[in-house]
Amino acid sequence: MPDDPHVAPSAAVAEALGVVHAYHARSKHRLERYAAGPETLDWSAQPDPFRTYTGAGVQPLPLGADALASRWQAVHRPGAIPPQPLNADTLGTLLELTLGLAAWKQAGPDRWAVRCNPSSGNLHPTEGYVLAQGLPGLADGLWHYRPREHALERRCAWPAPAVSSPRLYVGFSAVLWRELWKYGERAFRYCQLDAGHALGALAYAAAALGWHLRPVSIGHEALAALLGLDRDADFGKAEREEPELLVEVLAGGAASHTLPVIPPDAVWHGQANVLDRWPMYRWPVVDEVARASRRPAGVSEHASPADAALPPLQPAATEVRAATLIRARRSAQRFVRDAQQDLASFLRLLDALLPRTGLPPWSGLNAPVRVHPLLFVHRVEGLAAGVYVLPRSASAVTTLRSALSEGFTWDQPEGVPAHLPLYRLADGTTAKITRTLSCHQALAADCTFTLALLAEFDATLAAAPWAYRELHHEAGLIAQALYLHAEAEGLRGTGIGCFFDDAVHALLGLADARFQSLYHFTVGRPQPDARIASEPPYPDRR
Repeated sequence: MPDDPHVAPSAAVAEALGVVHAYHARSKHRLERYAAGPETLDWSAQPDPFRTYTGAGVQPLPLGADALASRWQAVHRPGAIPPQPLNADTLGTLLELTLGLAAWKQAGPDRWAVRCNPSSGNLHPTEGYVLAQGLPGLADGLWHYRPREHALERRCAWPAPAVSSPRLYVGFSAVLWRELWKYGERAFRYCQLDAGHALGALAYAAAALGWHLRPVSIGHEALAALLGLDRDADFGKAEREEPELLVEVLAGGAASHTLPVIPPDAVWHGQANVLDRWPMYRWPVVDEVARASRRPAGVSEHASPADAALPPLQPAATEVRAATLIRARRSAQRFVRDAQQDLASFLRLLDALLPRTGLPPWSGLNAPVRVHPLLFVHRVEGLAAGVYVLPRSASAVTTLRSALSEGFTWDQPEGVPAHLPLYRLADGTTAKITRTLSCHQALAADCTFTLALLAEFDATLAAAPWAYRELHHEAGLIAQALYLHAEAEGLRGTGIGCFFDDAVHALLGLADARFQSLYHFTVGRPQPDARIASEPPYPDRR
């Protein structure tokens, strides 16, 4: 299939593009109505947030995050953290800081887990898999990660040839039903954003170990086979998983560029558990867009999105350990309404969104920069309230100026570093506007600033319907960077997937689909809720 927007797509690709565009339009929230979703929710019948494979051998992993000394600042200095050896112990730390539990929460009779990777509605559609070869302490094969127990279960074993150094791949899939149960037709978007968050969490966890990621370009069918997700007999009536991403984890060595091969005589283990025994709704349009947006085989890799010309990133001056900060990340439930943010911390947060060579989370991305923050500044000291934009690539300055309202000023505020492409579009109080645009949520008004992530939509999707997922993954990566850097600044963030798409576009003067808003995000001073108690994530293993 062609990967060049100037090449006419085939009939099959054109049909898939039509499905993707139709789904995106259909799944928009509008001021006069929300996207189709369930009419009622029974929280006592929520789908099981933990997938297991009955009959697969389980290997507990050590909890190593408490012993990881890497500082948050060192994560942002390439080469500052000596690479840890690849083995079962360090793999345990990697997964603990990526998909592991961060805490148990309790309010009255309700008890729930929060994880290091954020998720829409805390529903966690993302599942993690490990392909290991030559790792001391771990048998070769395919393993599924169980975050509740912090353990691996062995899905597939095969006699692999000896290797000179350990090889490790991590794959992500999405259990679409976990989001569909609550969010209906818009859920596919949230699953893709969550995959981007998980990829970002993996990139930061790897960096804290002195490792980095290499994205793997692989088609849908090959990835499904590699992760065992195409095995009908292993799922039966259980909810299926949609393969999303695969990356190689590198501990200072060279990339292999050769995928593991599961031989025909490999031995598979385990039967997937049923997550929801009494589903009340069906959303066939989500199955349609999932099929239409699957990556075909043979699509060439893109160049790295990182910009080597940027100066070194200067994160918040804190001595906090990276593992401590990662596990402390939470989504704010409320903000202190009148809180101010200082200009220096605001600029550091924006600077962290520019893709730098060798820094997380951008090492996990296999696509050019195509998502750009539009900012609604409410209360930042030294910066006028109003609407701003941060084009994350040089070409985006031109394309955004041509697409947005001609009435915008495009001024560059004083006191902003020369390398930071921040433009003021319009002055004025925006809190009431952003609250309305974000489905009337107070979070979008009480924060110090909120943003909408604008994606280069039509040009990206031209002849490449699978790029619909990539755009959401990039948006999730940006939001993951904001989550962690906000924590480092003593602030807190919250992703907002509910917003009125075309009302946002109308405010900006967007008359076509050159850009589309894919995700909203807020940052502010959190207001703690004393009613919620917090407990350790793995109390029985301390």
